Amino acid sequence: MLWKCTVCGMTVEGTDAPEKCPKCGAPKEKFIKLSQEEQDKIYTSERTNDIHMEMIHLCDKIVSLCKEGIDLKLDPPCVDVFTKAKDEAYIIKQRSKAEIAGHIGKGKW
Repeated sequence: MLWKCTVCGMTVEGTDAPEKCPKCGAPKEKFIKLSQEEQDKIYTSERTNDIHMEMIHLCDKIVSLCKEGIDLKLDPPCVDVFTKAKDEAYIIKQRSKAEIAGHIGKGKW
């Protein structure tokens, strides 16, 4: 079962709430047991949350590579491709961040 800290929002798995929150240190009394529906939302969304986080990480790598390519200034068409890819990666990253925020707002985190 899942328990949620009412101070910081961290969820913890276990048969009972922890003695203190692993994130903020709040005492056991600050935890609430999540309903089965709330737990199901979190468990079924776990993989898509992980995918979005990985996409964000990959976009950061793309942006870094594109900046390196832009700095090399090999030729204008090459720089243009890197610039466009950098901008597109930023959009993809922001899209995934917005989706994660939506998941959090809907209790899917």
